[in-house]
Amino acid sequence: MLTAGEIMTREVVTVTDKTSLKELASKFVETRYSNMPVVNDSGKLVGVISETDLVEQQKPLHIPTVMALFDGVFYLDSEKSFKEQVDRVTATTVGELCNRKPITCSPESTVREIAGLMSKHKVHLLPVMKADEMIGVVTRLDLIRTMEE
Repeated sequence: MLTAGEIMTREVVTVTDKTSLKELASKFVETRYSNMPVVNDSGKLVGVISETDLVEQQKPLHIPTVMALFDGVFYLDSEKSFKEQVDRVTATTVGELCNRKPITCSPESTVREIAGLMSKHKVHLLPVMKADEMIGVVTRLDLIRTMEE
């Protein structure tokens, strides 16, 4: 069975966590990629960003429902969720918007394992990691290409 190491894209287009969202949008349009790994200044993987992240940033902010009782105010929605929404809407850099817990695979991961990870976690790109180093990425298109062979 084919492995990530055999089907991965080795020349990876990345953005840094300091890249502005405007620059990211231009890079998505320029490259026609819909997902990119996010690296820090040292080139280490710190997350993954997608077009969906940019689109969802534009969603209207849901103001939490509150209830006043005596002298207290009680949130009927999660305060943590509201704070996360505010952080997302006000983000200006990739590092503020990206998924900081990317799902990854190893070069030995099989196509079936990769498909399972992508399906389970609803992701379209998996960085391929060897120890702490990203050596490539596997995208849904890479998986689909294996079907025509």
